[in-house]
This record gives sequence, structure tokens and C-alpha cells, in this order.
Amino acid sequence: MSAGEDRESTRVVHAGHAPNDLLRTVGPPVQKGSTVLVGRAADLYDESRPTYGRAGLAAQETLISALAELEGATTVKLYPSGLAAVAGAIVAVVKAGDEVLAADCIYKPVRRFCDRVLGRFGVAVRYFAADAAPEAVMAMASPATRLIVMESPGSLSFEMQDVPAIPRLARERGILTLLDNTWGAGLLFKPLAHGVDLSVQSLTKYVGGHSDVFMGAAATKTPEVARALEHNIADFGWSVAADDAFQMLRGLRTLPLRLERHGASGLKVAAWLAEQPEVVCVLHPALPGAPGHEHWRRDYAGAAGVFGVVLKPASKLAVEAFLDALRLFGLGFSWGGFESLALNGDPQLGARQFQHDYGGPLIRLNIGLEDPDDLIADLRQGLEAYAAASRDWPARQDSNLQPSA
Repeated sequence: MSAGEDRESTRVVHAGHAPNDLLRTVGPPVQKGSTVLVGRAADLYDESRPTYGRAGLAAQETLISALAELEGATTVKLYPSGLAAVAGAIVAVVKAGDEVLAADCIYKPVRRFCDRVLGRFGVAVRYFAADAAPEAVMAMASPATRLIVMESPGSLSFEMQDVPAIPRLARERGILTLLDNTWGAGLLFKPLAHGVDLSVQSLTKYVGGHSDVFMGAAATKTPEVARALEHNIADFGWSVAADDAFQMLRGLRTLPLRLERHGASGLKVAAWLAEQPEVVCVLHPALPGAPGHEHWRRDYAGAAGVFGVVLKPASKLAVEAFLDALRLFGLGFSWGGFESLALNGDPQLGARQFQHDYGGPLIRLNIGLEDPDDLIADLRQGLEAYAAASRDWPARQDSNLQPSA
């Protein structure tokens, strides 16, 4: 039977074809495919071009190219979440017998990965105080130390590490460095330009910007690390969907404008909070007088919109009254989206090795794109509920005291 006489079931399978010349649009085409067809048998094993969709097609490649330019990187790899990006980057460069030094303030799920997973594969993990001097961090290093993991500002408590100094000292010892730069979003701070080997961020946060898609990225310009990331992605089979990559690329296009609004509104709210009678202090590195402000002023081009606020000591019920009274702030995890969020940070601090008394309950706020004056009015309402609950349930009579972290 000739090709023109194929039966209908065969013709249906092969019917239709993509246009020879795709029309050019502002964004890349969203190609949904696992199999990549090649024109000749000789091209099947040509590794200079994608031969399987898991490696990413047009949308993923466009996002990678844009992130590489943002980060000043030679190599960027995409992961299905921010946590996967940090975990994947760590696993790429360590082996059994190695040691990792990590900031005590790292994102709780990353700490869980370090504690529950790395040890099973013979990688030791030790933690250093989030505000430790670079010399103190390096004094902890042993001959087995392979990687130093930083997060600056730190999760929940917003400590600033001296990022340029730590990589400089680590490089002298042959130790690699990784920074979770989600707060800086690759825009406010450039880790690779400051000597960091691995710049990792949760694209879920500011790059996505709409709280509706997960992704992470690891960037480097260190050749040995680039090779390790390449092999690691291939060996573990990590991939991201074309639709998700397209959404991330769309978010990236408006990142500078959104982050400028987040930062300005965040600072306005933070400055207001610092003057309120119910507040002990505000943990925002861009706020003059706050811990880490000198490092922020020296190294950062701007501020993000997420920070911590410490309230005067009161009961757990008072903290819940404060949060429940908020109308514009949603109660939820994550940050970096268009909407404002609030959560009680204290329950996450218990796992830390270096316990710190902040002087009262620690609340994390994500300042979204709402009018900051409306957010201030909402917080005033919450603080009034907090004060009222503190009077109604004196701390000395409450068996559910909110512990200081």
C-alpha cells in the first residue's frame, strides 16, 4: 500500500503539521513535547542540541537566557521549586565525606533537607550564627568543608551576612559558596559579581510575582560548578513545564517595576511600625538603624518588601488576635506575590542552634502592591486588637504564652 493509501487510523495519527515559519511573537512559543523529532538518523545522538523535551524547549531556553543575563551567569539551571533549586545545587557539588557549613537562619525546608537527607549520604552539616563575622565562619571550616551555604537576609529574622567577604576567604581555602538570593531576586543584589559560586533563588517569589507557579533557579559562572549542575540535572531528571517557564518569563519582564513598589511600600510600612508603641523593633535591613543595615547600604541596589516586626511580649492568644484582625493581609506562607501576607514566625525558630531573644513575638510581613497607607491602617487595627487582647489575657495568667525566639 502506498503512502497516499494509508488507512484512516494512520492518517489521523499523522494529520496536521506545524507551519514551516512560526510567526514571531513577543514571548517564545510554548512547546509541549517530550519527543524531539530530528531530520536525520545521524542527528539522533547529537548532544549539541536538545533531543528530548525534558531538557527544555523554547520557553525554558528563553527564560534561562534572560536569567543568565540578570545574574551575570554563564550557566543557569531550572528546578521545579525554590527548595529543589537549593537542594539540587547542594547535591551537585558535594559527595560522601564532605562537610557543609550553613547559616543558622536558612529557610526551614532547606534546613530540613540538610538535616534529614545529606547525612544519609555521608555529608556532614554544621551551622554558624547568621550574623557571624566572616573570620568566625572560616574558623569553623575543616579540611572536609566543601561548601558554605548562606541566606542573606535570613529567613524570618533577616540577618545580613557579609557576603562579599565570606566567598573571598572561602575561595582562598578552595571552598565553594552558595547564596539563597530570593530576597534580592537577582536584581537588588548580584551574588556572582561578589564572588559567590552559586546564586540560587526561588522564582516562585518575586520573579513569578503572582503566587501561582513554582520554580527555582541556580546560576553560576564557575566552570567546575557549571559542569556539576549540568550533570546533576541530567542525572536526576529535573525539568519544568513550558507553561510554567512562560509564566516566569512574563513575571520577569515586570520585576523591576514591581520590586521598586514592593521596596518603597515596605520601607514606608516598616518606618511606621518602628514608631508604634506595641512594637519592640523592626527587622528590615534597609531601615536605618536596623541590624545589618550597613551591609545592605554597601551592597544592595534596593529593598524587597518582606521583613520582620517584633511585638512587645504578650500571649499567644494576643498574637492570634493581631493576625485575625487584619483585613488586607492574608494569613499564609510564601511571599513576593502581589498580595500582602502575614504570619507568626516564632513556631519556625525552635530548630535553630543559636537561639536569640528578640524581645517578643516575631511577625513576618510581606508588603504587596496595595496602597501602603491602606496597609498601615490595617496594621493599626491589628495592633489595637493585640493591645486589647494583651489587657484581657495578661501574660502571667496565660498558660499558652507566646515564647520569645
